[in-house]
Amino acid sequence: MSGRTLYGHLIALLTVFIWGTTFVFTKILLDNSTPVEILFYRFLIGYCALFLLYPRTHKTKGLKEELLFFGLGLSGVSLYFLLENTALQFTLAANVGLLSGTVPILTAIVSHFFTTDERFSRKLVWGFLVAFAGTAMVIFNAQVVLNLNPLGDFLALMAPLAWAFYSILLKKVDHSYNPIFVTRKTFFYGLLTVIPIMIFQDANFIPEKIASLQFSLNIGFLGLIASALCFVTWNRAVEIIGTIKASNYIYLVPLISMVTSILVLNEKVTNLAVAGGFLILTGVYISEYGFKAEWLYELVVKKTDDLSKQS
Repeated sequence: MSGRTLYGHLIALLTVFIWGTTFVFTKILLDNSTPVEILFYRFLIGYCALFLLYPRTHKTKGLKEELLFFGLGLSGVSLYFLLENTALQFTLAANVGLLSGTVPILTAIVSHFFTTDERFSRKLVWGFLVAFAGTAMVIFNAQVVLNLNPLGDFLALMAPLAWAFYSILLKKVDHSYNPIFVTRKTFFYGLLTVIPIMIFQDANFIPEKIASLQFSLNIGFLGLIASALCFVTWNRAVEIIGTIKASNYIYLVPLISMVTSILVLNEKVTNLAVAGGFLILTGVYISEYGFKAEWLYELVVKKTDDLSKQS
């Protein structure tokens, strides 16, 4: 593995680690803010921060490229987060969390049909099945109950699909552009498509609660770290290692969320969830390398032979 490839894997892992902790901050903010308000404040802060870091603008190469950036903002910002947050109003959070685990496999399927350099493979299927099983065990923890709601579960499944298309569109962006500029322009169109929804829902654009220290710290983390920083690092990771390999790390989000809930919210964890975490890690490994575990095969074969000789 080259140094550049290793760098791509490391920033993808860092990004997913941060995203895995965001549920704590969002959960706190939902006590006094609506999902669309959180979305707007979060990406407005992210946009302003990126503009201060890189105020330079680039002239895009015509309407087609401008529509590409519009598609990035629509799919990766407004559609993804609104679909996910709206789904929470109709179905259980556990269902939404479980279905969000389909991001890697949906990205692989979409990549297979819309790209020429990233094809669907058998190891991705096996990795998905193992990691998805682990995700279910982590999310449901001690309560292995699945309450289906057709509308909510459909919206929850559409959110990962929107992210899959975001990842594919990202591959088509001219890599000569500064990654901060690409992310900033994505946020711009994301905000642009969220504003009509805020007007329709009569949301508060300038809330009084913004003066609250708790609100400012939580929305600041989501805007500066989870959005501005993480979208830049994610976009860079996709550019280096590809959409499929980068997306495989998303399997780790429930595992990271579980650990965070233990450390921050003092939530209980069962042996089922621990076993699920192990399956998630195994699934990520299989998705990346396949069944390259010759040592395990040799161990099983040798043990079987020894038992046969003893009998």
